[in-house]
Amino acid sequence: MRLSEFRQALKDEFGDAYGRVLTRDLVLTPLGGRTADQALAGGTPARDVWLALCVETDVPKSRWYGAGLPAPHK
Repeated sequence: MRLSEFRQALKDEFGDAYGRVLTRDLVLTPLGGRTADQALAGGTPARDVWLALCVETDVPKSRWYGAGLPAPHK
């Protein structure tokens, strides 16, 4: 997952404003007690950060994978 895909998944799932709050303020236990922004800045892969956010915010598993990917071309 690219960072741009992470940002799109965040926007799609949580909206712009709330997504920014989550990445800035929510401490993610699976990432060593860091926020998403801290983990990304520290080099944690975007996919790992996305999955940690999904776990911590109870996003249904059906929306964990494929999130942030562009719609397929017809």
